Amino acid sequence: METPAAPPIPRPATRAELPTTTAPPVKRDRRWWAAALCVVLAVVCALGAAAAVTSAGDRSKVLAVARDVPAGQPLKPADVTVAEVSADAALTPIPARDKATVIGKRAATDLRKGGLLVSGQLAAGSGLGDDEQQVGVQVKRGQAPDGTLAPGDKVLAVTTPAQGDEPDSTKDEADEPSSVDATVVSISRPDASGTIVVNLAVDQADGPRLATHSAAGRIALVREPRSN
Repeated sequence: METPAAPPIPRPATRAELPTTTAPPVKRDRRWWAAALCVVLAVVCALGAAAAVTSAGDRSKVLAVARDVPAGQPLKPADVTVAEVSADAALTPIPARDKATVIGKRAATDLRKGGLLVSGQLAAGSGLGDDEQQVGVQVKRGQAPDGTLAPGDKVLAVTTPAQGDEPDSTKDEADEPSSVDATVVSISRPDASGTIVVNLAVDQADGPRLATHSAAGRIALVREPRSN
């Protein structure tokens, strides 16, 4: 009886015979993501630079107040400076190229250092005719319409009775009119008590009388209807 032959001993596989893996190398994936991140960062930087250039291009040179200017005072070259601001439809400052046209115009209201200069804050010339005078009237709270007066408004400067005065029928009303027609030239900012100073243009014949009553605190202002 023959002895069965022993099974062949398998030989180890060589490197060439080993199975090839199909999974992508991990290091190669990492390199791809790193490259993509660099591209994204480059795009973001480019967009940021473009936005900065666009923003700088939208800035414009305008006029600003270089120092405080009281209402009624004419503007001098040293009162005005040039500032750069971003374009904004809500802002209407005077362009820097118009600086020469504002010199000599009066401040229709108190101008504060650092504020932008707009046309509504200025009035042309002295605001007075050849036969007119300017009178400053100190008006306390309740003696003028609150917040509605503006340069150019027509008003009545009404003389109010002095405190403690009794009606006197013997006074000649023709010699002391109860009101004076006037035009608002400029208005100061209210102080802590709400008192303002309103500069009024009046006829020469009415100037001294109005100044006298104003000094005694006996003037109240009534605004006339504005024309449309």
